[in-house]
This record gives sequence, C-alpha cells and structure tokens, in this order.
Amino acid sequence: MKPAGIIGIILIIVGIIGFAYGGLGWNTEKKDAQLGPLEITHQEKHGINFPPILSGICLVGGIVLVVVGSRQT
Repeated sequence: MKPAGIIGIILIIVGIIGFAYGGLGWNTEKKDAQLGPLEITHQEKHGINFPPILSGICLVGGIVLVVVGSRQT
C-alpha cells in the first residue's frame, strides 16, 4: 500500500475516534508517599480534546488520501 493510503487510514481512524469519544484520554497513577507498607497514590487524567470540526477534517482528509493513494500506480 502507498504511503498516502496508510496516512489516510490513520487519519480516518483518528477522525472516527474524535467523533466517538471527543478525543483521546488516559490515566496515570502517581505515588505521593510511602510509609512502610502503606502507600498513598492518586490518579491524574490526561488527554487530547478534539473539536468536532477537526475530527471531520481528519475524516475527509483521510478518505481523500486513501482514494488518491489507490489511484496512483
């Protein structure tokens, strides 16, 4: 598969995730203190928010790249 097609597929996936979830998010666990066997931790939320217009641009751009990549020989 051509590089344009691969990038297009990646953009399509990012666009769909952006529409479905509003972005990408993940949690990390941080250790605050440890007193012997007792451990105090907390979770931090991280993420990338995708506006719907950006998700649409990624989706349309990905479709265009897949079509253009498949037409090149």
